[in-house]
Amino acid sequence: MDNKTTIEELKEKIRQFCELRDWDQYHNAKELAIGIVTEASELLEHFRFKSETQVDAMFQNKSKRQELAEEMADILYFLIRLAQRYNIDLSTELENKMKENEEKYPIEKVKGSNKKYSE
Repeated sequence: MDNKTTIEELKEKIRQFCELRDWDQYHNAKELAIGIVTEASELLEHFRFKSETQVDAMFQNKSKRQELAEEMADILYFLIRLAQRYNIDLSTELENKMKENEEKYPIEKVKGSNKKYSE
C-alpha cells in the first residue's frame, strides 16, 4: 500500500480520526513531539542489547516483525499528525533535507570509509 497512498491521504485520515474524537485539544506540538520520542523509545527497546544477527532474526519472526511494524506505525502516526496540525509539507521538507545531505556528505568523501570524510 505504500506505493498507493500519499502522505496527504494519510494526513487526512489521521485528521478525521482525531477530529471525531476531539483530540485536537491534546495534540499540540509539545505533546505530539513527546509521542514521537516515546514511541521511538518503544521501538528502540526491542533492539537493546541485541546483536545484528538477533535483530535480523526478529524481522524474520512473524510475530516479532509485527510488533516492530506496530511501533513504526505509532511513530509515523505522531509524525504525520504533527505535520498535519502545523501544515508541514513532509515530502518537500524531506526533499530539501536530502539535498542538504547530498552537499554535506558527498559520495566521493563518505562512501566506503570514515577516514576520507574526516580528512
